[in-house]
Amino acid sequence: HVQLVESGGGLVQPGGSLRLSCAASGFTFSSYWMYWARQDPGKGLEYVSSINTGGGTTYYADSLKGRFTASRDNAKNTVYLQMNSLKSEDTGVYYCVTTFDGSMGKGTQVTVS
Repeated sequence: HVQLVESGGGLVQPGGSLRLSCAASGFTFSSYWMYWARQDPGKGLEYVSSINTGGGTTYYADSLKGRFTASRDNAKNTVYLQMNSLKSEDTGVYYCVTTFDGSMGKGTQVTVS
């Protein structure tokens, strides 16, 4: 079955950086686009980023361009999200999502304060 396990979240000061990881299993990772999404407290799920199968094409929410970078290592079945210049409004639970079947992990909490 599909498993997605996010890690790397934590408490960081404004202007700081974090690198999130998402380890995937249960499907052919290298064949599917992957997404990052986040849920702010009291709000719905928000699109963050997407990355194609080879990692050469990435997209970001307009508000995040230039600060966040998605990457992937297909040999490790892992997708990453490098987050720089973090702001308080980046606080939330970050999820990775597979286009294989829409599964999401349990998320990792990012708090910028």
